Amino acid sequence: MRLERSGGEPKGWLAGPWDGGALGVSVGFANAGIDEPHVHERISEIYLVARGRSLVRVEQETVELGPGDVLVVEPGEAHTFLESSDDYFHFVVHAPGLAEEEARREKSPVPRARLGLPPG
Repeated sequence: MRLERSGGEPKGWLAGPWDGGALGVSVGFANAGIDEPHVHERISEIYLVARGRSLVRVEQETVELGPGDVLVVEPGEAHTFLESSDDYFHFVVHAPGLAEEEARREKSPVPRARLGLPPG
């Protein structure tokens, strides 16, 4: 057994392949969605909403998320958060979990136009 605590940060990663365990996924959290259009080529990104509301854009569709919702963004699907309520909090799972540098390289920015959004 292992217990991980956030330590009060607004966003971070709690467990994954970088910490020497055999976990095949990466588990993180955030208290706000970030407006940063991007795509993953290999990772499925799974958001589990614990509290609050947010709007997420996945390709050409806007989705409203609320407590208890789970959003699975498949590899190759461009996405970004558009807004989040002040009380918003989600957990995020990356599958497969990749080591920190490999996960950073695997995330590619995309133009807002791909999502049908005006320039930021």
